[in-house]
Amino acid sequence: MFYRGEKHVKIANITISSRLWLGFGLLTLLMVAMAVVGINRLSQLNRQMDDVIHDKYPKTVIAGDIIDQINLVARSVRNILLLKDAQQIKSESDRIVGAEKAIQAQLAELDKRLTDDQSRTLLANLLVAQKNYLAKRDQVLKLVAEGTKEGAIDLLITDVRPVQSAYMGAVEQLIKQQHEMMQASGEEVDRNYQHASNMLIALAAIGLAMSGCIAFAITRSITRPLNRAVAVAKTVAAGDLTSDIDTSGKDETAQLLGALKTMNDNLQGIVRQVRRGTDTIATATTEIASGNLDLSSRTEQQAGSLEETASAMEQLTSTVKQNADNARQANQLAVSASEVAMQGGSVVGKVVHTMESINESSKKIVDIISVIDGIAFQTNILALNAAVEAARAGEQGRGFAVVASEVRNLAQRSASAAKEIKALINDSVEKVGNGSKLVEQAGNTMEEVVSSVRRVTDIVGEITSAGQEQSDGIEQINLAITQMDETTQQNAALVEQAAAAAQSLQDQASHLAQVVGVFKLDERQLIGEPPAMTTSVRPTRDITPRPSTVGMTPARKLEGNKTNTPGGGDAHWQEF
Repeated sequence: MFYRGEKHVKIANITISSRLWLGFGLLTLLMVAMAVVGINRLSQLNRQMDDVIHDKYPKTVIAGDIIDQINLVARSVRNILLLKDAQQIKSESDRIVGAEKAIQAQLAELDKRLTDDQSRTLLANLLVAQKNYLAKRDQVLKLVAEGTKEGAIDLLITDVRPVQSAYMGAVEQLIKQQHEMMQASGEEVDRNYQHASNMLIALAAIGLAMSGCIAFAITRSITRPLNRAVAVAKTVAAGDLTSDIDTSGKDETAQLLGALKTMNDNLQGIVRQVRRGTDTIATATTEIASGNLDLSSRTEQQAGSLEETASAMEQLTSTVKQNADNARQANQLAVSASEVAMQGGSVVGKVVHTMESINESSKKIVDIISVIDGIAFQTNILALNAAVEAARAGEQGRGFAVVASEVRNLAQRSASAAKEIKALINDSVEKVGNGSKLVEQAGNTMEEVVSSVRRVTDIVGEITSAGQEQSDGIEQINLAITQMDETTQQNAALVEQAAAAAQSLQDQASHLAQVVGVFKLDERQLIGEPPAMTTSVRPTRDITPRPSTVGMTPARKLEGNKTNTPGGGDAHWQEF
């Protein structure tokens, strides 16, 4: 059912509730399958028994009734031959007629019930034998009716008895065939019963086996992880944190083991950090003790350095003030230059706007000259038309022709003048356009000059601001130096307190190391971890007293000038 491997579903990946549902579901399906098989087999047996009881057996009974009726007819025929009373003979004849009707009804019933080929063949043989028998029997009855009983007796003995025997034999063959079919059906029912019993027994055995396997698998899948969890808990309780906990799976027990593994790993990490912290604290206390020895000599050196720093700061203060004054003057000049450049840019902008207006006016003049040129051309056309009309008028239009000629000359001169003016205006427009471009370039140049002057003004302003900040910083440095002098006075007392604290800290670290030493850790995970000495220096620098005033930043800048201080063998103590 369940396999372990990458290509199969692991039982540990199924939750416990799902396993129980799956196990009981399989058992339920098996019980349903057994019930279905049992009902199916019982239904099959019921159908077979129903076939025997309601089909094969009734056909045998009907065939037996036919034999009884044949015997009844045979006795009635014999009685007719023996009796002499007409009333009795009639009674026997009526009995024969009734028996024949019963036989016909029974044969009709057989004809309905018989469906297989063999039974139909036997029924056909039976009908042929009946036909032969009825023919011979009717001859006997006819002889009796004619009064020749002796001949009827002879015919009965010689002819009727053989066909009667064949008739009854055909019926017995049919009965035998039906008996055989009933026997076969009974044997089949017995076989089916045995087969159904064996199948139900096999299913029951399979169900029991599967129930045992499922119960074993589910119980084992639950108890084994729980046993591992109990073992892990006992190991952790004993102080051994080196257990390798397998958390494969997704069920509740795997989640429990995962939680235990997380607890074990976290506890192991905490213990490892505490142990590493105790080593670090021990190393730090040792370094603090050795550092306290150098602290007193360094405070004396620092006092001398502070005196030198004070004299140097006086010279630096006067220099910074002079730089601040020069920066203020440069800032004022830069502001003035910026204003002049902005005025020049404004004037160039106005010139550019004026040149653009002149350019637009020149374009409008060109348009007007074009209109005048068109009017002159149309006037010339009208003068030509007038001259043509005057020529047609002859002597009467001679004066009109002279006027038209003069108008034409005037129109030509106007057109010529308009062309010259247009050429001059076009040249002026082109030169104005070039001038506009130059003025625009001059405007762009002025904008760049203004931008440059603004940048210079900003830079000078920044220099001024920086000079002011330097002045403020120097004042803070002076204040810091004063506070450092006071701090130097306090360092001696702090050294004694630090020595006592270091001794107490070393005692606490030793006690903590003994407490943590109870736990057992995985030594393989300790390989490659940094030693305590590499992390002990930074805590020593962090716990060193520092001035808490606003002059901390300038104090750090002075440290670079103190590298040549005597007695600087330990670089970590030069910030004290």
